[in-house]
Amino acid sequence: MLTLASKLKRDDGLKGSRASATASDSTRRVSVRDRLLVKEVAELEANLPCTCKVYFPDPNKLHCFQLTVTPDEGYYQGGKFQFETEVPDAYNMVPPKVKCLTRIWHPNITETGEICLSLLREHSIDGTGWAPTRTLKDVVWGLNSLFTDLLNFDDPLNIEAAEHHLRDKELWKNIPWCGSTVLFSTILLWLGTQVFPRDYFPATDSTAEDFRNKVEDYIKRYAR
Repeated sequence: MLTLASKLKRDDGLKGSRASATASDSTRRVSVRDRLLVKEVAELEANLPCTCKVYFPDPNKLHCFQLTVTPDEGYYQGGKFQFETEVPDAYNMVPPKVKCLTRIWHPNITETGEICLSLLREHSIDGTGWAPTRTLKDVVWGLNSLFTDLLNFDDPLNIEAAEHHLRDKELWKNIPWCGSTVLFSTILLWLGTQVFPRDYFPATDSTAEDFRNKVEDYIKRYAR
């Protein structure tokens, strides 16, 4: 049984039957979650994609782990992308919370790490969202697929990245999205100067100027 004292510790000031019932409910939810996780983590490790690695900073806290995805095909081949996963107390009635820790130019992942993946949605109109029948294995395989068959430019979360792809698909194919921020920023700078050279468009062309500004802002933030 996992050690969960920190999760189950009661406030010393809580008294009465109502407080006891609340603490009991909290204990039960955490206990259910962790019994599930013991089974699901074993299943996950036995069925982990070859492009994925899972790391648990604290082996006694299976509800917090990191995932590293290293795509071996597609646009992001050769890159290394890290995700942080936290499984809430109410699991498996609610999905895990996942954030991308690696800065990435991706139509379904924002620059601050938010992820658009249907199975991570608690409520989904199309019926593809989270359900209690899903497991951690589904989550990891879904995140892995964001770099291949689930890469979606038609319904983007990062609209600018999707528009970049739409603007020049051939160039997008040849850009090495391998995680080197300096190289990536250099390519973006080249793209900005080639597509919108300063002496080609008139100064009043807001589209060109906006694009150049975005490229320069990206370099300031990411080229470290």
